Amino acid sequence: MANVVRAALVQCTWTGDTESMIAKHEEYARQAAAQGAKVIGFQEVFNAPYFCQVQEAEHYRWAEPVPDGPTVRRMRELARETGMVMVVPVYEVEQSGFYYNTAAVIDADGSFLGKYRKHHIPQVKGFWEKYYFKPGNLGWPVFDTAVGKVGVYICYDRHFPEGWRELGLAGAQLVYNPSATSRGLSAYLWQLEQPAAAVANEYFIAAINRVGVEEYGDNDFYGTSYFVDPRGQLVGEAADDKTEELVVRDLDFGLIDEVRQQWAFYRDRRPDAYEGLVKP
Repeated sequence: MANVVRAALVQCTWTGDTESMIAKHEEYARQAAAQGAKVIGFQEVFNAPYFCQVQEAEHYRWAEPVPDGPTVRRMRELARETGMVMVVPVYEVEQSGFYYNTAAVIDADGSFLGKYRKHHIPQVKGFWEKYYFKPGNLGWPVFDTAVGKVGVYICYDRHFPEGWRELGLAGAQLVYNPSATSRGLSAYLWQLEQPAAAVANEYFIAAINRVGVEEYGDNDFYGTSYFVDPRGQLVGEAADDKTEELVVRDLDFGLIDEVRQQWAFYRDRRPDAYEGLVKP
């Protein structure tokens, strides 16, 4: 396994329908593969609008099974075609009344490795997610992929340090954080939180945000997606804040060991002293 992994992420504007949205992402994935990328991640609920700006039962129609729904099956074919590991966030229905904000992880040969379900579900104006999603119940999986150990955290999760640490303890080298976050209070946190999490947990993070104003609300998603390294430094520049973009960067996984030898956070942490953190 190469020490340097060429990784990609995509931030997109909503096209108006699922078929054209998936087709657009397929084209970006092929572009990324042509540039040598070996892993790619898409934004939160990538094949749909961010419907959580409203609370309407009609939006349950965007949900599909994982991995047996049409989108994940199609992405498995794309992974086989391009030879890329893929992180594919969709709205999942498990059974009637059981819905989750989920990301499927697909290996480079098209095999389905598993899924992550978003743990922390907001319920504030413009982000009415408890109306649509149950909290995640699959723990903090780290997937052993063709490029290394990949984890997932989704949007609002990023405000909670515990999950970042769980992923690090499970061996994550790269964590994708697909999001839908809009201009306002979160813009400063977007610049701060993922670099801080990358430093605290000593791995790479791919921070992906939607971009543009969508049809089911007035949230202005500001893009600025980026990769950040275990020192908290951006790998190249962040994406634009108004237009969609494919970002491809080389991530030197050798830096993880280097940083962990300089800053021995995993050695020096004190789980025996943290019992109070898990009390309600």
